[in-house]
Amino acid sequence: MAGRESALSRLPTGSPLVTTSALPDLILGASLYFPPLFKAVLLGLLGWLPVHHLLRDWLYGGDVWHPLLMDLSLFILAVSGALWILLHG
Repeated sequence: MAGRESALSRLPTGSPLVTTSALPDLILGASLYFPPLFKAVLLGLLGWLPVHHLLRDWLYGGDVWHPLLMDLSLFILAVSGALWILLHG
């Protein structure tokens, strides 16, 4: 154990293992916050796929000015709805 303590004492103060900044708290907070967002993206993707399949011919048939933006908007709405369901459901 003495060899490990001497190795830790040789680390510079700005190293990731020995620090006095708030960065570890930020990293821990990010790891707690992002999983619900990833769950919402996956759930939104599962909701967007059938809607995209049903509306694909209409979207890319020339009736919509910019079908890719419309498709992206539908995906964002699906992810937002999934996040709302995860937070309130």
